[in-house]
Amino acid sequence: MKSCICSPPWEVLLQVGTYLDPKTLAISSCVSRPWSISMSSDHLWKPICSAHYPSLCNLRAADPTVPYRRLFSIGYNSLKRRLRSPSKPRLSLDDVVFAIDVRSRDSSIVTVAKPASDLLPDPNGLFRFDMDVCELPRMAKVLDGVMVMWNVVLKGWQGVFSMMECKGKGSFVPGVEGWFSSELPAPGCCSGRAGSGLVADLRLGFCGADGGRGGKVGVGVLSVVSWRYVTVDDALRYLQHFLSPSRDES
Repeated sequence: MKSCICSPPWEVLLQVGTYLDPKTLAISSCVSRPWSISMSSDHLWKPICSAHYPSLCNLRAADPTVPYRRLFSIGYNSLKRRLRSPSKPRLSLDDVVFAIDVRSRDSSIVTVAKPASDLLPDPNGLFRFDMDVCELPRMAKVLDGVMVMWNVVLKGWQGVFSMMECKGKGSFVPGVEGWFSSELPAPGCCSGRAGSGLVADLRLGFCGADGGRGGKVGVGVLSVVSWRYVTVDDALRYLQHFLSPSRDES
């Protein structure tokens, strides 16, 4: 005598489905075709979708045929992508050199080029670095027509990216930092009309009377959203778009 294993009535499956979480409900739909039909029912997925992604439920107004299970799926996958930790940048501080040139109309004020890896790292892992500079010229406390340039050079002269190239008035008062900033362009993967949301900043301070003979140059990258310095990894991920593009970006 042959035994026959039949699926429970669909009403029973629906009743059971109301007690299942989304993951178990999705797994249950893979048991058989009758289970798939029952466990994919809008009766089960509408309250789940409404609880987790209420805004997506409104999409049914545009297309009433889209199942609530599908809406939940795209909402869940979108959230996973948003929460996913970004990959480590291909670029590292060992790969780049900071080249800084500050000059007036008549003469050079600061010229320095240092490997980023030689600089003292920020204790909080932020993309912010200070460089000591010696033998600075004596000058007036305020100068017009100061040109400030900061380039990041890929070692081996394989590439260069201009972080800042601006012109303006510079204040060189001993003990007070002069601050220059420039909005950074969007990466190549984005529209040129869109901003990057990042700003390069350069700080220049002098020691001693009359401008002194020594000073400090500080550079970093700020987020325009929080006006805080971004992390080293975030800044390197940005720079690699210009200095070390992947095969798909090139």
